[in-house]
Amino acid sequence: MTETLILAAVLIPCLVIAIVCHEVAHGWMALALGDPTAKNQRRLTLNPVRHVDPVGTLLVPGMLAIVGGPVFGWAKPVPVRKDRLRNPRYGMMAVAAAGPGTNFLLALIGGILLGLIAGSLSAPPQGALEWAITGLQYFILINIFLAFFNLLPIPPFDGSHILEGLLPRRWAAQYDKLRPIGMILFVLLIAATWAFPQWGLIEKVIWPPVAWLREHVMQLAIFIAQAVGG
Repeated sequence: MTETLILAAVLIPCLVIAIVCHEVAHGWMALALGDPTAKNQRRLTLNPVRHVDPVGTLLVPGMLAIVGGPVFGWAKPVPVRKDRLRNPRYGMMAVAAAGPGTNFLLALIGGILLGLIAGSLSAPPQGALEWAITGLQYFILINIFLAFFNLLPIPPFDGSHILEGLLPRRWAAQYDKLRPIGMILFVLLIAATWAFPQWGLIEKVIWPPVAWLREHVMQLAIFIAQAVGG
């Protein structure tokens, strides 16, 4: 039980960093494209207090970590006003893509750090150092999973904004009508994942690209470790 609690204590900070950077990236991209709403509401900060949702950022991922489920969560969305963007249609695509893109970048940084640490070791890691390495491995996985999960084309995920920008305008207008029921679709997706594990929604839809990219980031970490270790 103690080891499980330690693991949760390692996972939750990793998730908080991933989620906060994800949301802040949305805000900064929106600001760069003409919408200062997030800046005006003081959401362009890495201070987690301004972004954390007690349920989505702490309670849900903590419980998932304890029961061994896929660890994910959410923060309070950074406000973005589409009408303030210089090019609303394609601006929203860029704002949406900034979040997952930042998670991919964080996963890459995690892989580099993991390789540097592993390459500098002269003996098997123990204690806090062992947990730090474990934390980096989960940090990589969480960021990749969070990125691909958010790229699902279901409102209100980032993938829905990207898809809407790619669709012909007539189809995009019809697709946009799904947004009011987006959270219902999200809840149904989570419920179906738990109620019908045999469907393999996570394993068949999200896990293949997650596993592919994670493998390549880990290969990068191994390459760096070998280079550092000589």
